[in-house]
Amino acid sequence: MEKTQNMDEAPADRRSEWFVPKFGPPRFRSLVGLLFLPYTGMVLSFSVIGSMLADTLYWDRVLAIVVIYFFGLGIAAHALDALGSKGVKPWGTIFTKRQLRLLAVCSLALAYLLAFYYMVRYVPLLWVLAVSEGFFVFAYNLEWFHGKFHTDHWFAFSWGFLPVLAGYIMQTNKISVEALILAAAMALFSMVEIKASRPYKDLKQRFAMLKEEEKSLITRYEAILKNISLGVILLGVGFLIWRLAK
Repeated sequence: MEKTQNMDEAPADRRSEWFVPKFGPPRFRSLVGLLFLPYTGMVLSFSVIGSMLADTLYWDRVLAIVVIYFFGLGIAAHALDALGSKGVKPWGTIFTKRQLRLLAVCSLALAYLLAFYYMVRYVPLLWVLAVSEGFFVFAYNLEWFHGKFHTDHWFAFSWGFLPVLAGYIMQTNKISVEALILAAAMALFSMVEIKASRPYKDLKQRFAMLKEEEKSLITRYEAILKNISLGVILLGVGFLIWRLAK
């Protein structure tokens, strides 16, 4: 596993992160970083995994749920997270509040327009997920209700458990025991990710003040984050290939 690079950079500058490209202008690198592609990839994989449980697959719906979560979570939720962060602005001021709001609103509008089409025509049960995820997009990322929903458990539920159910419901317009069990399993993977991510970010922010043994923890947490995200993404790809081959 490769070690964290550019540790001597300013701790608040997250462009030194392993998931941010080392090439391109600062604005491009910050935009890619803002999307948190490894975790976004996990959530998209959760929706694919849920979809693959269906006996009959509608491939347009598989693509649709992936696009919905990419706009809703990958772009909108992360833009709101950058907007709602208390005190620390990990991406600096390269994006203004107005730009982040516009990015979030436009992305959510696209996600819900696509979801609305399928909810009206094929999967009315998806309304339950649409309302739930819409609530968490704002309550979690903007830390509404004094941060009551900005916790590890709600993170795992909203971005681990619900995407699996969304994928399955998108295909079947129903809920099953096997879908609930698999959704719970993916929520546990999300819990591992967030439990490693929080101390990792804290250590990165305080890097200049850390002792050597504490600095080594950064590499360990980074390894956990890399492996959990890649493992889930490969699981989603494996499920996809399995169904394509049937």
